[in-house]
Amino acid sequence: MQDLIQKAKSLLVTEGIDINSEIDFEVNDKLYRLSFEYIIDSYMKASQESQEVFIVALEKAIDTKNMGVDKFFEGMGQLLLMTHLSDKIEI
Repeated sequence: MQDLIQKAKSLLVTEGIDINSEIDFEVNDKLYRLSFEYIIDSYMKASQESQEVFIVALEKAIDTKNMGVDKFFEGMGQLLLMTHLSDKIEI
């Protein structure tokens, strides 16, 4: 797992992308701010297969240059946030 975390972070550093970049999400008038590093670390807690899929998707986003990376992390952050918030909903 540690190797894939380092690979993901190295991919960003190699492209000159700051892993501390942050994306803001507003949900129900509450602001959530997630860094690229936090998003990577969170996804690297998943299964080995999921980690590998994340890395491949990140590589493809990098190939499309910075706009692809921003959109990639925006989407991954939204998924994390939705999962986190849905876990807190009591039905």
